[in-house]
Amino acid sequence: MRHNGGMTESDPFRVIFVCTGNICRSPMAEVVFRDIAAKQGLGDRIVSTSAGTGDWHVGEQADSRTIDALARRGYDGTKHRARQFTYESFTGSDLVVALDRTHERILKQWARDESEEGKVTLLLSFEHNPTVLDVPDPYYADARVFDEVLGMIESASHGLFRQLEPAIRPSRP
Repeated sequence: MRHNGGMTESDPFRVIFVCTGNICRSPMAEVVFRDIAAKQGLGDRIVSTSAGTGDWHVGEQADSRTIDALARRGYDGTKHRARQFTYESFTGSDLVVALDRTHERILKQWARDESEEGKVTLLLSFEHNPTVLDVPDPYYADARVFDEVLGMIESASHGLFRQLEPAIRPSRP
């Protein structure tokens, strides 16, 4: 039913969130979006993953401040292991969500065709009235900024889910 060749209505919708090193922002978005889908009864219809544009942290856990910020809001980020975005990430994803415009620009440059480029979008574009488009990188900041960034990601992730839900929710007979 969906636009990807050979994909059927029963296939899960695959979203990948992308930031720089895959240890702060994108793991937050991955965990939050997965939680939203599960709480709405669509956990089996959506696959939420994340990756980084760089390879510095491949195989590492999320930053401890990310894990702590997630835990303070009731999420578990301890299972995350960083990975790098690859060309195969385009093929294995229906939507590629960049956390800031730098990531968006890089991802669109990496796209091999218009179809892949069309999968790339900015997370904060799903805010009701976005006043900023970039989720700030909290890496060089303190726990308070990690909490603020998580709040931005939660809000935009709810907007993203509302946008996708009608297409993902199974049709009733």
